Amino acid sequence: MSGKPKLHYFNGRGRMESIRWLLAAAGVEFEECFLKTKDDLTKLQKDGSLLFQQVPMVEIDGMKMVQTRAILSYIAAKYNLYGKDLKERALIDMYVEAVIDLNELIMTHILQPADKREQHLATIVDKATNRYFPVYEKVLKDHGQDFLVGNQFSRADVQLLETLLMAEECKPDILDEFPLLQSFKARISNIPTIKKFLQPGSQRKPPLEEKDVPKAMKIFH
Repeated sequence: MSGKPKLHYFNGRGRMESIRWLLAAAGVEFEECFLKTKDDLTKLQKDGSLLFQQVPMVEIDGMKMVQTRAILSYIAAKYNLYGKDLKERALIDMYVEAVIDLNELIMTHILQPADKREQHLATIVDKATNRYFPVYEKVLKDHGQDFLVGNQFSRADVQLLETLLMAEECKPDILDEFPLLQSFKARISNIPTIKKFLQPGSQRKPPLEEKDVPKAMKIFH
């Protein structure tokens, strides 16, 4: 288990996507081993690769890491994307946890029954524009710096950008009332490693479509 990190998941966004984003932002090349059937998952479970019997799983530095937040924290610390001291790390964690809450809400949109989808989208827009985005807009306004924490690029910037782009996929004008977030999006998108990840042909995954849901469900259920 040496060399590039190896990511075990299905060929779609899900919980692995933030891990892909963070590795890409750190400039780390990684390999992907896609689960295609329930048997692929069962094999990993039976050979003891999955501590809690579930993916995402990332092979890195001789470990088989599971639990998305633990993996993200490890990558952030390893590649200096986690602030310069405990207070900055705490701030980054707070910002990231809120981003994850919104990200999960957006991620589950495609899984909603057709008759609930409109209401679910309204919930996403409401929480994004009234609970989450105003906080990040205020942070950027109050300190006047390019990045969320310590005027240094961190996992908080990466994960916020990922979620801003996902929110725009749901509602293209969702950032209209947030000029500082718009400029933040443009600025972070221009960081060379991220710019590369946003290009066609990268390992970034497209939004899950309705036709893909049954394939994913067959692996996990």
